[in-house]
Order: sequence, then structure tokens, then C-alpha cells
Amino acid sequence: MTAQEELQFPSYLLQSRSNSSAGITVPPATAARASAEWEEIDALMIAWISYPTILTQIAAAAQTEARVYILCTDSNAVKNSLTGAGVSLNNIEYIIAPFNSIWCRDYGQWNIYRQDVDSLALIDWIYNRPRPKDDSVPRSIQAYTGLPMYETTTPPFDLIHTGGNFMCDGFGTGFSSKLILNENPTKSEAEVDTIMNQFMGINRYIKMDVLPYDGIHHIDMHMKLLDEETLLVGEYPTGIADGPQIEANIQYILANYNSVFGTPYKVIRIPMPPDANGNYPNNGGDYRTYTNSVFVNKTIILPTYSLQYDSTAIRIYKEALPGFEVVGINCNSIIPSLGAIHCITKEVSAADPLLISHQPLHDTYNTTLAYPVSARIQHATGIQSATLYFRTDTMQPWQSTSMNNISGYNWSSTIPAQPGGTVVYYYIEAQSLSGKTQVRPITAPGGFWKFSVLLNTSLAFNNSKKNGMDNIFPNPSHGLTCIPVTTKENTRIKIEVINILGEHVLTIYEGMNSGEKKYFLDSTFLSGGVYVVKMDCGNASYTQRVVIK
Repeated sequence: MTAQEELQFPSYLLQSRSNSSAGITVPPATAARASAEWEEIDALMIAWISYPTILTQIAAAAQTEARVYILCTDSNAVKNSLTGAGVSLNNIEYIIAPFNSIWCRDYGQWNIYRQDVDSLALIDWIYNRPRPKDDSVPRSIQAYTGLPMYETTTPPFDLIHTGGNFMCDGFGTGFSSKLILNENPTKSEAEVDTIMNQFMGINRYIKMDVLPYDGIHHIDMHMKLLDEETLLVGEYPTGIADGPQIEANIQYILANYNSVFGTPYKVIRIPMPPDANGNYPNNGGDYRTYTNSVFVNKTIILPTYSLQYDSTAIRIYKEALPGFEVVGINCNSIIPSLGAIHCITKEVSAADPLLISHQPLHDTYNTTLAYPVSARIQHATGIQSATLYFRTDTMQPWQSTSMNNISGYNWSSTIPAQPGGTVVYYYIEAQSLSGKTQVRPITAPGGFWKFSVLLNTSLAFNNSKKNGMDNIFPNPSHGLTCIPVTTKENTRIKIEVINILGEHVLTIYEGMNSGEKKYFLDSTFLSGGVYVVKMDCGNASYTQRVVIK
């Protein structure tokens, strides 16, 4: 916020909470499910006010996949800009409505389904900037689409939030930085969690420490969910800028949470490049990021900056998302304002979703037993049929087998056992009772999952690891701090913090440890200064100094 906006913010909040509502100010009567960003959408929204070159390219890429809602004050001027750039006006719709800024990710509507897939509705939070026109945009979208809208604007459900600081997996897990707590100081964390659960079905809300060099503290600047179990995470060179705190936050997630499938999250690293002068944010450089991308059905649009870094980022996206059209848009002009593609787009989810959720099969040594493939498949009218397609040669036709409804929404089938050295490619297709067909991955058959049947060679085990602590990070620390520990065998350990006088301050962990694990210190509860983290392990002790800012 500008200094003037900071002064205006208290009165803006009072007005936001007292305005008459166009929506529903109590939670949905039936269970809500906040949709994930990789699910099918009907429309993508942008706000036509600045950076028209970038907006034009977004519209060009998105209109082939979905409708594009353009907030504007003069539709003829927008049409002239688009046609002048050779952009088709197919699927472009214009919403004449008041707004203040381009950052519609933050002030725009969110999407929920009641009873998982039965009916689409919108969610409107109190925008965390005193910009009343921006804050009114969800009401404009509600009026244009006719969708019901629930508002977290009236006590006790009033909640200040911002779209760039929220992601979810579509099954009740949400991610934010602790900005959500800082911006709602009159509410406890439990109260925030309750509102998110009642309005959006978030039953597990993971909150990470804010980053020291990210001035807006929005998680979309350094991470993105690619599917139910995969985190795309920005990576700086060792020790640079927000790299240590990002890594500590991700290690905290990996150590304490599993995906909706009950297995550890997969992490894919993608570079956080320096700016044109070679500077990173800790040296005043722009906060360049590749995670600030947006799904538009079978296309993903990401920011680009410089070919020497862009080529790596695009390769990572294509490997992680087979079959997707990957579109890069130069964002050097907008990134100094701390935002890129994700920040200036917002989805309206599909009104008639056919949901398919599946945990991809992993590589295996099994060459004798069939490979079970299970999926959760749902539609408001029910599922008529589901089919599993597979092949072991991309030059050969797909083979198919019917999936069986095991129970409820659960469907299953198998792929026949294959010899070692085989790569298996597969995807799932389902049809609802109403006749709608959907595939997963959404890009199938051009995109697909794959796994390898490995040759059963002898495995070499690495016994070179020694007992001890790896480097603590971030160091200096102010917040969540990761302490990596290794013991060769199941051993009793004690990890404690000691001040410079040699006095015990707190015990982080005391108990058994086997192999490599990570423990965490929340240094916000400690006074600034130098401390020692000590680990007792059997007859040995290991120490490291850590500086608390």
C-alpha cells in the first residue's frame, strides 16, 4: 500500500463490513469444495488498465481454451487493441465495470463447488487494499455470470485475504503465507481456519513464514501446485535472497504434511533468475519468478524474462506437464511492480465439472503382477462409464480396458504386468450420465502419465552417512528454521538451544531418530542474538551457531 492507502485502510474496512451485500453472508448450507487451478475452467478474467501488451498476449493464448472476460471501461478501445495485434475476438467478452488496478488475482472472486461437483458458486473476501472499486469486482462478475456468491465480509465471518496468497489442492488442503494471520489481527488462527473451512471447505490450512525479500508475501511469487501432490518451488542459488527461507518452509511442509493421497509431496525446483543487471532481490534486483503462471485448461501461461533462463523454465514446465501448450510472455515491464501472469488473471471454474483425481503410478520392479490404477471420478449426474487407456510404445495405438466402480466415487482397473525395461504410458477417460466426457490428464491423449518397469539389478546402499547435523538454514534466522539431522541407525537424540552464556533455552526434540530427518525451530519467540543449537547423539555432541535477527 501507499502511505495514503495505509491511512485510508481502517475506514475502508469499516465501510467494507457495513456495506449492503449483493451476496450471501453466511456459509454454504452444504459442504463446499474450493476448486484447484488445474481443473477445467469456463473463463479467464483480466482487467484492462495497464500493461496492454501483456494483456493482449494473455487474451490471445487463453481465448483458444476458454472465454476471456475483460474488465474494461471502453470495450471498443480494447477491441481495437486486440484486432490491431492480430488477436481473434472469438471467446472474448467485455464486462463494463468499475475497478482500480490490474491485480485481479488478488481482488477477484474465488470458486467453490457445493457437494464436490454439484453446483458452482463464487467466494468474495475483503480485499487487502483500500481500493473499493477493485473490491467490488466479484460483485460485477456475480452479476454478469448469475452465479451465487458467498461473501466473507460481515462479522463474525469477515476475512481479509488476497488471491495471490492462496492455493489449494481441490480436496481441502490450502496453502498461504502467514500474511493471512497478520492481516486479520483481531482473529485467532483457529477463527481464520474455521471461516476458510465453512466457506471453502479447507480442512487443512498450511501457513508458511513470510519471506524477507518478497515485499507482498504472496506465495504465488515462489511456489505453485501443479497437481494434487506436486509443488513447483522457486530456487535461488545457495544462500541467496529468499532461498534459505523458501527451503526451510518447503522442508517444514515435507516433514509435517502428506498429499491428499497420504504420500509425501513431490517437489520440482525451478530457477528464480537474477534481473537484467545480474542482481537478486537481496541486492535490489527485480523479484523474477517462473512460478507465477496460470492454467487455462490445456494451456499454461508463464512469465519470461531472458532466453538464457527462460529455456530452462519452459523445459521444466513441459517435462512436468506433458501435452500442455506452454506459452511464455515477457514480463520484464511488470515484474518491478511485484507481479506477473498469475497476479493479473483470475479463473471462473467450469459450471459442469467432471472431476477425475488419480495418483500417478511410480516406477516399479514388479514384472509379474498387474498394475492397479484407481481414480476418484464424480459428476453431478453420476458416472456412466470410465476407461483406462495404456500402451508401451508411443508409435502404437492405445489399448483400453473398462474401469469398474468399486465403491462410491472410486473406480479401478489394471494394466497388465510388463517385462523389465518397459515404459508404460496411460490416461483415464470418463463419461457422465448426462453425456459429458472428460480425460485426465486434461491434455490426454496428447498428454499422459508414465512409469517405468525397472530392471531388477542389485541395489547398492550408501552407508557413508555419519551421525551429525547438516547446515542449519536460514542462518541468520527470523522465523521457521530447519535443522537437518542424520543418524546411521535408530538412536536416541536430544536437540536443544543454548544461549551465549551456556544456559538452556529450549528443547526442540528429544527421542529416537533413524536416518535423515529435519527438525524445526521457530525463532520468532527468541530475542535477537547468537545461540548454539546442540544435538546429543549417543556419546557424541554436535553444535552449530545460529544468529537470530
